[in-house]
Amino acid sequence: MVMEAERRLSLRICEGDCAVLKRGDVFKAVPVLRQRKIIFEKQGFYLDNAIGHVYGTTFEVTSDGNLQPKRQVEETTTETKEAGTDNRNIVDDGKSQKLTHDDIKALKDKGIKGQEIVQQLIENSTTFRDKTEFAQDKYIKKKKKKYEAVITIVKPSTRILSTMYYAREPGKIIHLRYDTLAQMLTLGNVRAGNKMVVMETCAGLVLGAVMERMGGYGSIIQMYPGGGPVRAATSCFGFPKPFFNNLHEFPLSKVDSLLCGTLSVETLPSEPEDAALTEEEMNGLVDEKQTSVQGTEEESSAETAMEINQTEEQETIDINAEDAEFKENKERENKENVREKQRKQWERRKKLTETAALLREKNADGLLVASKFHPTPLLLSLLEFVAPSRPFVVYCQYKEPLLECYTKLRERGGVVNLKLSETWLRSYQVLPDRSHPKLTMSGGGGYLLSGITVVLDKGKSDSSNLEALKMEEPSSKRCKVQDLCC
Repeated sequence: MVMEAERRLSLRICEGDCAVLKRGDVFKAVPVLRQRKIIFEKQGFYLDNAIGHVYGTTFEVTSDGNLQPKRQVEETTTETKEAGTDNRNIVDDGKSQKLTHDDIKALKDKGIKGQEIVQQLIENSTTFRDKTEFAQDKYIKKKKKKYEAVITIVKPSTRILSTMYYAREPGKIIHLRYDTLAQMLTLGNVRAGNKMVVMETCAGLVLGAVMERMGGYGSIIQMYPGGGPVRAATSCFGFPKPFFNNLHEFPLSKVDSLLCGTLSVETLPSEPEDAALTEEEMNGLVDEKQTSVQGTEEESSAETAMEINQTEEQETIDINAEDAEFKENKERENKENVREKQRKQWERRKKLTETAALLREKNADGLLVASKFHPTPLLLSLLEFVAPSRPFVVYCQYKEPLLECYTKLRERGGVVNLKLSETWLRSYQVLPDRSHPKLTMSGGGGYLLSGITVVLDKGKSDSSNLEALKMEEPSSKRCKVQDLCC
């Protein structure tokens, strides 16, 4: 019963959730908060009235900026039944519409909704009845998109967020298309209970997709460059807190020392001792400044002590007592801040130590790499943490870096079933009697290098590897080369 209640609750919009607004083909991820104005597609509104409704509900934006569920109304009207057979005699001279811009603005000021405005445009169009049925549908769809303030609130998912990022900010996800991301999850065999290693610079989109696919079961180790991991897209998924219990992180700068066995607790980042000394020095400077200020005040009060009465002297004593109390409170707050900062740094260093212990086991079930850095050094070092007979997938926007990575892996050995592929996607418009490919389509979705790890026999010399490569050549080629040499 508890699981069923939680499932039903997850299907409804709750305060604090991360939801995705949809209008046509445009998406935007926003937090659901009360009394917070949202600007979406040049429309400002509040999400207060949407709380409690089911995800997928379509709302209309009222004149005061609130949302109300849209009523399903049949759109079959007598005007749309009359249609012409040809559009060749229709001239777009801008005079076919009788309503002016001021007339439409006046209708909006009266509170007339978008559907009624579209009906007024149809009635005042002199060429609407002469258009074909397909042209009329296209005209109505275009005007509805412009004048109807309709918004659908959907639950975030990998497909929706990847589509949103690719359409709005493709540079942040290194132009990783949604179908390419689906191929990565499939080739990487991402499933619940796995131990996955993820290295990505896609704002956390690949990490969020892996977490959604695993459903909170298993463990994920995120490798990150720089000072810390970036998880902007991961936060848009709205995962519950238990999903993050098995999420670990480790800096790329410490991978080499971990592989060499020289990694120690002292070399991990964020040492609390240095931070503590810095805070103490800063507190000392603050104390000196406050002491000097207090001394200056005492000197000035001594100079004017002969000119003031006993009441003013008592007020000065009270002010000094308040200053001393304020100073004590400030020192106490500084000590508490230093102690809290030390505690957080100690916890982070403890988590990094636990992650290093997980990586030393070298039994990861898969590796996903989608980074703006060159993939060859990343893959060669991170493959050491993957167990034999496990898949790995590398994404790159360009083909040339993956070709070099392919060559290095063939020379190194320890992998089989190496494949370099490019995903191709074409969108179709599927409508009655007019289904066809869309005029605009993506030029490219990047490239994927995938393979499976095997036990690397380090006893073999490089000469034996070269001989193995020679043996792969057809015998006819070897004979021709020998004949030419003779």
